[in-house]
Amino acid sequence: MTPTAVQPQTRILVQTAANACEDKKGEDTRILELDPIDSGLSDFFLITSATNDRQAVAIADEVEHRLKKEFGVYPNSVEGRRQGEWVLLDYVDFVVHVFLAERRAFYDIERLRKSARPLTPAEFDAELKAALAAKTRAVRTRASAKAKSAAAATLPDPEPKKAAKKVPVVRTSPRARSAAKSAAKKVPAKKSAPRKASPKKAAVKKSVSGGKSTSRA
Repeated sequence: MTPTAVQPQTRILVQTAANACEDKKGEDTRILELDPIDSGLSDFFLITSATNDRQAVAIADEVEHRLKKEFGVYPNSVEGRRQGEWVLLDYVDFVVHVFLAERRAFYDIERLRKSARPLTPAEFDAELKAALAAKTRAVRTRASAKAKSAAAATLPDPEPKKAAKKVPVVRTSPRARSAAKSAAKKVPAKKSAPRKASPKKAAVKKSVSGGKSTSRA
């Protein structure tokens, strides 16, 4: 199972429980990342050892108290608290086992879960931080891609279409049109040039005038 296969919230809860075990002086604390094929409903086993039954109960109480206080998470069931030899807290996605040292050696859960991947709390914490960092980068990358896409959609067209220029229509008022008509009427019409008499008519006139003057003589 890869470190990112399980929900980060479950890993955070497991890491918090492991820190509680170490704060109460639990010994040889281990986290088993279970194989999905044979793990059933759980993803992790958290195993730690106590030197006596009172310490075992104190470790179990600290795990339960811290998960309830920080995350509002309660165990689905608790077993073995009265005897204190093997206290089991079942959180469904992970199970906490607090053993007396001799009981842990007797049951040897680590050996029974051969397909599980054992991790120290420090190793588990390093993987958790790496997984959260990778998830953060992926979220930021998606957000950046969306922002770039939105910015590209709002950019203006590099070659905008030029709007055709409208030729203004000159409109004249009725008064202006009437004044133009009046001015046109006042302009005198051009007179045609007088026609010149033809040579034949001129000769006739001269002969007629000559005859009259001869008779008077």
